[in-house]
Amino acid sequence: MRHLSFSLTAVALAAISSVTWAQKTASDGIAEYRAMLQDGNPADLFEAKGEDLWKQARGPKQSNLTQCDLGKGPGQVKGAWVELPRYFADTQKVQDLESRLLTCMESLQGFDAELIRNTPYGKGEQATVTALATWVAAESKGMKFNLPQTHAEEKRMFELGKKLFYFRSGTHDFACATCHGQDGKRIRLQDLPNLTTAAGAGLGFGAWPAYRVSNGQMWSMQLRLNDCYRQQRFPYAVFGGDASTALGVYLGVTAKGVATTAPAIRR
Repeated sequence: MRHLSFSLTAVALAAISSVTWAQKTASDGIAEYRAMLQDGNPADLFEAKGEDLWKQARGPKQSNLTQCDLGKGPGQVKGAWVELPRYFADTQKVQDLESRLLTCMESLQGFDAELIRNTPYGKGEQATVTALATWVAAESKGMKFNLPQTHAEEKRMFELGKKLFYFRSGTHDFACATCHGQDGKRIRLQDLPNLTTAAGAGLGFGAWPAYRVSNGQMWSMQLRLNDCYRQQRFPYAVFGGDASTALGVYLGVTAKGVATTAPAIRR
């Protein structure tokens, strides 16, 4: 009987060891896969397109975006991404990168921002916004997040974003925190970043815009958040609306001091 007990214990330990080894191998394999793809990240093509679109005379006004103020002054791009979303006096709103680009496209080039907001992702001028966001983010690659929190509206949006992050609803009673509120969670063999920590928020929020290998698309942060809402069985957030912007403030402030890796590559 003692021999049988020992044998069963040995089998159980071997099984546990095998599972642990398999999990580590899966995580390591995904990390190696991303590292191999990074050298030829297709996001580079969208980055180049975005830079070209920034300088092109387009829209009803046949003007470019070189005087667009993303928070660092007209035409200043480097370092802008790591300080967004932030408050803008001209719109009297806290804006993220995509919604601020829409403001510039409307005021400088004459595009209809509301029409672009309601265009499906990847179509028409929505694709333009994604390419522009990719280039702008790339200009700050390696810089550390330092979102301003001096204006009352910036502080209010942080608190709103925090509430939205923990808000549970929908058919599955999910919140953002359900998947991203603790360490050590996984889905489809992938580690899920804990977005309540600086390192986790930097790894998650700080990687977008990113190229999605699984569907061959370039995704902005707006689309990434909306896909999370889809998986939670929530309605999509309004493009550039308060919900997605507030979540961006919460995640960006939480990521303070962590370097951005955008535009990254994801599964």
